[in-house]
Amino acid sequence: MGEFTMFNQGDRAPNNGTYIEAGVNSFHMGIENPKKVTLHKGERFPENTNHERKWIRMPK
Repeated sequence: MGEFTMFNQGDRAPNNGTYIEAGVNSFHMGIENPKKVTLHKGERFPENTNHERKWIRMPK
């Protein structure tokens, strides 16, 4: 089984890392000044800037 790649506000982080806001249907277009957060495993994701955005793990 795989791990989820998109997370909603209030979900728990599956791993330590930096997460970034992304548009649900437009990963290739990007977002100007996306919100970034560093979370530890088990911490909850904060509120998104826009209801149509999700959190994804930032590439290394």
